[in-house]
Amino acid sequence: MKNLKTTYTLCAKPLNKVGLTPLSLVAFILIALFPLISPNEYYTRLGVTCLIWGTLAMGFDFSVGYINVANWGYAGLMGAGAYISALANQYFDISPWIGMILGGAVAALLGLLIALLTMKMDAMFAALLAWFVGIVLQNIIAAIPDITRGAMGLNVTLLFRGARAAPYYYVIFVICILTFCILRMIVNSRYGLSFRALGQDIEAAKAVGISPLKYRTMNFVVSCLIAGIVGGFYGHFVGVLSPNVLGTRNVVQILVLAYIGGRGSIWGPLLASFIIMPIFESMNSLAEIKYIIYGLLLIVAMIFFPGGICKLPEKVRSLVADRKSGKTAAEDTGEAVVKK
Repeated sequence: MKNLKTTYTLCAKPLNKVGLTPLSLVAFILIALFPLISPNEYYTRLGVTCLIWGTLAMGFDFSVGYINVANWGYAGLMGAGAYISALANQYFDISPWIGMILGGAVAALLGLLIALLTMKMDAMFAALLAWFVGIVLQNIIAAIPDITRGAMGLNVTLLFRGARAAPYYYVIFVICILTFCILRMIVNSRYGLSFRALGQDIEAAKAVGISPLKYRTMNFVVSCLIAGIVGGFYGHFVGVLSPNVLGTRNVVQILVLAYIGGRGSIWGPLLASFIIMPIFESMNSLAEIKYIIYGLLLIVAMIFFPGGICKLPEKVRSLVADRKSGKTAAEDTGEAVVKK
């Protein structure tokens, strides 16, 4: 056991420099192998869906879990990235690969504007303004059908020719693992300490010289950048975009993954995506009822499991420790009775 711990420590040190742990490295290797063992295309496409929403949930958690700002317009920024990439390709013949980066840049710029207007105030103002921005973007897209085709749906150039999902899987896998590593490196740095301080007690953070505007803005912009890049990929994966992509339903979906996975963990929302998305994918026949279940699940998670999946190991260890201490106390009591 001692040798195993030593080996784990030696492996963990170089991996920590790139935001990984031995356990997360093994998890990503297994995720990378999935298309090779997937029984058919349906399950591979489902894997792509899990990675898309898991990556979005990680980006969302970066703000809500560390600076305590819930970006209710996250789906709007994702949709903005999707439309920017699609329209850039359609009207200016810009490569989808560049378009995804362009979509991320536009989403980051929108995030910067939202942050500059609200980050000196209560976090609720940022959440509300982001939500309003998402609603405005959705209505603008619907109102200019000559450019975006509005509710009829915009046909988007696919990243790859052919129907195979494996190439898309590995593209979003690379985006996912880069997102995970970069976010983990940030939160493990001095910037991460500042983010946590602002999320826990903004007044105390200000008292020690941490600028809410500076650090909240940095965090929020990075989160929005992720939304835009993943949105660009989403558009070139599904092939059709409509204003519904920017709707509140998708925000609820991201919220559910972030809260059930566990805020402030980064890896929790990604794990939750691989658990929850397949379940809800099988419920597509329920139509709108599915989103009611999403909302109820979010309420239950926030009330009864506020720590999410990432806190389960700690709860299990706590229960085991309590039982051991209780058993030890009972044994000591029994020995005392026997001695008497």
